[in-house]
Amino acid sequence: MRSSHAAPAVRAVFDEPNLIAHAGLVPVMRLAEQCGLPRLVAQEVKLTGARNGAGAAADANVTSIVGGMAAGADSIDDLDILRHGAMPAVFTGGRAPSTLGTFLRAFTHGRALQLHAVHRRFLAELATCAPLLPGSGETVFIDVDSTHKRVYGRAKQGAEYGRFKGVRTLHPLLATLCTPQSRPVIAAVRMRRGKAADSRGAPKFVSEALATAREAGCTGTRILRADSQFYNAGVIAACRRAGAYFSATTGMNPSIKRAVHAIPHQAWQHISYPTAVPDPETGKLISDAEVAEIPAYPAFTGRKKSEQVTARLIVRRVRDLAKPAVVGEQGELFPVWRYHPFFTDTPATTLQAEREHRHHAVVEQVIADSKASALAHLPSGHFHGNAAWLTLWATTYNLLRAAGALASAFHAKATTATLRAHLVHIPARIARSARRITLHLPHNWPWQHAWTHLFDTAHGPGG
Repeated sequence: MRSSHAAPAVRAVFDEPNLIAHAGLVPVMRLAEQCGLPRLVAQEVKLTGARNGAGAAADANVTSIVGGMAAGADSIDDLDILRHGAMPAVFTGGRAPSTLGTFLRAFTHGRALQLHAVHRRFLAELATCAPLLPGSGETVFIDVDSTHKRVYGRAKQGAEYGRFKGVRTLHPLLATLCTPQSRPVIAAVRMRRGKAADSRGAPKFVSEALATAREAGCTGTRILRADSQFYNAGVIAACRRAGAYFSATTGMNPSIKRAVHAIPHQAWQHISYPTAVPDPETGKLISDAEVAEIPAYPAFTGRKKSEQVTARLIVRRVRDLAKPAVVGEQGELFPVWRYHPFFTDTPATTLQAEREHRHHAVVEQVIADSKASALAHLPSGHFHGNAAWLTLWATTYNLLRAAGALASAFHAKATTATLRAHLVHIPARIARSARRITLHLPHNWPWQHAWTHLFDTAHGPGG
């Protein structure tokens, strides 16, 4: 491809009032309205007493932020992307970035909890309008994980030195829902200080995520998956109170080491992965491992009797590739292994339980998505403003997932970057006639049929 005209023959002028750059926001925000996002915000979010009028029209502020995030905004200033061309012809009530910044700074801990309630109820509404979680009547996985987001400067509240030496971070915690047939959606999020421990408040957070799964129509078997930071008696008890199974990585504490080394040689089963997986310690790809099970391992024996749990300890071992197989002229006398145990009470077979637990890594896709979109920055200097921004990102993420599920089978599993490129970032010219608006979209748009299906569904009966 090359330019069709010489450089002096091409000029650009920003003077067309009937164009919009993100026509995909029309069906996406219509879907948000159809699922009651403005109504839920008006009912739940009460910023009474906020100064500078920040508490007025919370629904307009929230939908402006969600619309901006859906279009790719990752800072408060970027939310101005909604105020161009003919956008006022298709949307009303848009707010300026300065107004939205004031709105975010008005949040307190209690008001952030109100926004969490909106997020949970909105996810339940989306699940009824779109096939977000196919197969949730049989099995659904709740994955819990945390991440650190680097921030700069000392003025940002809650930013502290934590896991990474010399790096100031904030510490979001998130829980996702997925089925074997679907990509994850976000059940719950929390913003925490940079040095907060991963397990701090985890039992309550897990209880909320499990309840959200039920509200979203996940009536089948619920399995909580988590890494070793969430292996504690409180998290296990929360699962059992909710009637859910658990599958948590344990790490290698002295008690587990003794149990693992006592496994007889003949108990190990060979497993081959259809695709190579990265080793969590070395990063090298492995395609073979061995798995064994201790059917009744007593955990938390140092705690009071009511908190002790006996369940399955499943162990995967892989050859330690960091150790040379041959030293000098003599071959190795015995193999060196690294062990990866997890504690579970699922009824699945040993190999199936190991395969399902390994798929916990799907939550990393959501974390990567967050840092490539609205969480590229945590834009406010106020801790609770960033907490609100995190919750609104999760709401936007679920909205885009629902839009993709309505568009096509391909877009149901596409990343949100792909959803924006195919369905949101599409230019249109606005034409008005007889009090009707027509969007004139590009001829031969490659994803025309998927976009049209989303548009027709969002603007159909009840839309």
